[in-house]
Amino acid sequence: MKRSEKAVRIAQMLEEFYPETPVPLDHENSFQLLVAVLMSAQTTDLKVNEVTPALFAKAPNAEQMAQLPVEVILEDIRQVGLAPTKAKNIKRMAELLMERHGGEVPASFEALEDLPGVGHKTAGVVMAQSFGVPAFPIDTHIHRLAARWGLSNGKNVEKTERDLKAVFPKELWNKLHLQIIFFGREYCPARNHDLTQCPICSWAATKKRIREEMKR
Repeated sequence: MKRSEKAVRIAQMLEEFYPETPVPLDHENSFQLLVAVLMSAQTTDLKVNEVTPALFAKAPNAEQMAQLPVEVILEDIRQVGLAPTKAKNIKRMAELLMERHGGEVPASFEALEDLPGVGHKTAGVVMAQSFGVPAFPIDTHIHRLAARWGLSNGKNVEKTERDLKAVFPKELWNKLHLQIIFFGREYCPARNHDLTQCPICSWAATKKRIREEMKR
C-alpha cells in the first residue's frame, strides 16, 4: 500500500476515533497557551495543567508575567522538568513580548521562534491552535507513530514533518496533529506495544517493523 493510500485510511480512522480534538493544555488566551506549550517539553500535559492555574492566577498575560520575579515563577512550576531554565525563559519571553509586540503573541513562526524557549514545535502548536494557521507540530508521539505506520523514515522530527505534510491535506494538519497524539496515548504506547493488536499498526506497519518491535 502506498503512503498516500495509507494516509487516507489513517485520516478516516482517526476522525472516527477522535471527531473532537480539544487542546490538551488548559489556557484562556494565546499567551497562556504559549507558556503551557513551552512548559510541556519533557513533561506530561497533565503535570503542566496541574501547575499552570497558580501561575496564571498571578500572571494571566505577558505584562503581568514580565513583572514576576523568576523565583516566583519557579516556585509555581517546580514540579515540571527543567523548571529553572523554563522559569527564566518564561519571564524573558514575557519581557520580549512587551518590548517587541505590545504584549501580544505574534502570529508568525519567525517571531515566535525568536523568543527564548520557543522552538519550531512550540511555535507550530501556537500557530495552529491560536491562529488557525496550518502547521504539523511533531512531538515524540507523532514521530514514533509516523515511523511505525510507514509514513516517514525520518531520523529526525524535521524530516517527519515534511513527510507528513506531503501525504496529508493541509486543511487536516491542525486536527490530525492532535488526533495522532490522542491515538498514541490511548492505543499506541512507546513500550510493550503489540503492533499486531493495534487498530492502525496491525495493517499499516511492515512485517519487518512488527518483528523488530517484538524483540524489544
